[in-house]
Amino acid sequence: MNTGPNLAHTGLVELEKYFNVLIITQNIDDLHEKAGSKNILHLHGQLTQARSSTDDTLIYDIGYTPINWGDKCDKGSQLRPHVVWFGEDVPEMNRASSICSNADIFVIIGTSLNVYPAAGLIQYIPPFTPVYVIDPNSVSIPGRNPVFIREKAQQGVSRLITMLMQKKPTS
Repeated sequence: MNTGPNLAHTGLVELEKYFNVLIITQNIDDLHEKAGSKNILHLHGQLTQARSSTDDTLIYDIGYTPINWGDKCDKGSQLRPHVVWFGEDVPEMNRASSICSNADIFVIIGTSLNVYPAAGLIQYIPPFTPVYVIDPNSVSIPGRNPVFIREKAQQGVSRLITMLMQKKPTS
């Protein structure tokens, strides 16, 4: 895969210098890793991994090597991409909800909050936790008064960095 991280990815890495950043992503690429982010939860799995079709705990790093019919795990079952397909359970939801319930600041980047179960993570954020939404489109969050940054991710993350650094107490 020739795609590299953009300014939104590298901006989140910049925030890691000043904040404990935990990323929950629905994307199945490795762009956050390539950018240098340290704490990433891939809610829907990773395209750079394969897993057993019969034992979800057998996961293999494969990079961007294709999985072929007949490629098998150590137990002999066919390998499949380590991603969540439509209709499958999202095994990382418990970890994601725990992360959300402990957030001091919550940032939503580039999602309509219409696809569940991921959209339901907003319900786990503590009531008085500040919420920032980076998206050029209107996003509805009932019961919240988020700060909207109506920009695409790259420009929006840059604005977010400026906003958060202005609020951060100096040591």
